[in-house]
Amino acid sequence: MASGGQGLARVAVVVRAGAVPLWWLGVFAAGIGLLVPGVTGRRIGVMAGAALFLVTVAVALLPRRKRYVALADGAARAGKHDVLQDRAVTVRNWRRGHRWWLLLAFVAALGSAFAVPAAGGMLLAGAGVGLRLKAAWLGRLERGSDALLWVRVDWLDRGAGAPAGKRVKGYRATGIAAGDAAPGGARRRGGVLV
Repeated sequence: MASGGQGLARVAVVVRAGAVPLWWLGVFAAGIGLLVPGVTGRRIGVMAGAALFLVTVAVALLPRRKRYVALADGAARAGKHDVLQDRAVTVRNWRRGHRWWLLLAFVAALGSAFAVPAAGGMLLAGAGVGLRLKAAWLGRLERGSDALLWVRVDWLDRGAGAPAGKRVKGYRATGIAAGDAAPGGARRRGGVLV
């Protein structure tokens, strides 16, 4: 890396990185959980799971919005020596940093099926949906300011930390065409923003 440059990861990609594994682990855990009658029975388990799903979506989506907006408003322009991390690298770092938490959450969701069928899995799936919606909200924020938001990699814990956590002092901004991820953290397809 050139002198004075920093490794930068896309904020929306870091947020979005957990959405897919949480969704699929939740779906599998809920599906397997339906095979177990549980203490409460399947009907109550699914109703409790639906409530947990909605609450978890809100809990994943709504917190720290003001902090994200404040960091975005104060974003400094990225320097010419800054290195923009590829989307795939950011996603891989997040998933590696959280693999044991994901495994524990999946096992806990499966274990909870013996008490409340499907509820634990639906909670995990709700977290995935909430993170996906938060990434989409960040995408709208990026489109509105016509700039992509980046966070220094060294401010993320081993590349897997929270992009609006206490260690994050500010964001960097680039033009909307920088990097290999569209606003909101999705892959760019055929050079067109999606």
